Amino acid sequence: MNNVTLNLQNTVQIRVRAALIGSRIDAKPFRADETLAINPLTVAIPGGGCVVLFRYGVVVFFGMNSEQETQFLERLLPLTNEPRTWPDDELIEVRIDTEQLEGVDAQGCLWLHDTSIQRLQLVAEMLARSSVLSDDEARVAKTFEQIEPLAQNLSKGGHGGRKRHELLSYIGDSLLSQQRMVGRAEVAEKPDLLWERPELEGLYLRLEDEFELRERHLGLERKLQVISNTAETLLDLLQTRQSHRVEWYITILIVVEIGLTLYELFFRGQH
Repeated sequence: MNNVTLNLQNTVQIRVRAALIGSRIDAKPFRADETLAINPLTVAIPGGGCVVLFRYGVVVFFGMNSEQETQFLERLLPLTNEPRTWPDDELIEVRIDTEQLEGVDAQGCLWLHDTSIQRLQLVAEMLARSSVLSDDEARVAKTFEQIEPLAQNLSKGGHGGRKRHELLSYIGDSLLSQQRMVGRAEVAEKPDLLWERPELEGLYLRLEDEFELRERHLGLERKLQVISNTAETLLDLLQTRQSHRVEWYITILIVVEIGLTLYELFFRGQH
C-alpha cells in the first residue's frame, strides 16, 4: 500500500480542491517518473502532494498550496480544451485517523484512515463527479427556465410562440447534456478501482450519499426529459400549423384556379 507524502498545514489536516478547468484534458504528456498511478491518472508534485486528473476536464489537488496549484494549472493550460477563465471548484478538508469511521462528519470534514493512493483516487473521483454534476445542473437549470413558460403555455392551450430553430436548439442542448452525463463522468457507475480494492466500497457509498450523486443524476435526467418532451411537442405543433397553412394555401390556389377557369368559360365564351 503506497502512501503519498502531503504538505500538511498541521499534523492532521489536508487541503483538497477539485476544479473543473475545461471540457477535456490531454494527459499523455506527463512523464512516467512523475506518475503515481493511472485510471485515474495521479501525478506526484515535487515537495509533497499530488494531483488526480480526469480527461473530462477536472483536476483534484491534494495537500498543495495556492501557489503550487496555480503553477500546475499553468502547465495544464495548453493541454486543456475549452479552458475556463474562472474554474468551478469545490473545497474539502481531509483528516487522517485510523479510529474514525471513514466519511464526512457533521462539520463537513472528510475522515480517512490513511493517504493510500487508491483512497485519494476514490475521493478525487467522487469530487470530480460532483463538479461535473454541478456544471450540468447549472446548464440544465438555464434551459429549464426557458422551457418552463412554454410548458405552462401548452397546459393552457397555447401554441408556444417559438420558432423552429429555437425548439431544435432546446432538443440539441438536452441531447448534448445527456451525452455529457453518460460519456464524461459516468456518475451512476462504480469506480473501476473498487474491483481491486473492494474494502473501499463502504467509503464510496458514504461519499456518494454525502454528495447526493445518484439523486442529483436522476433529477437531471428528469429535467432533461421534460425539456426534450416539451420542445418536441412544441415542434410537432409548429410543424402541424405550418402544414395546415400550406394546405390552406393550396386550397386557395385551387379556388382561384377554378374561378379563372369559370371566368374563361362563361364570360369570354359570350364574346
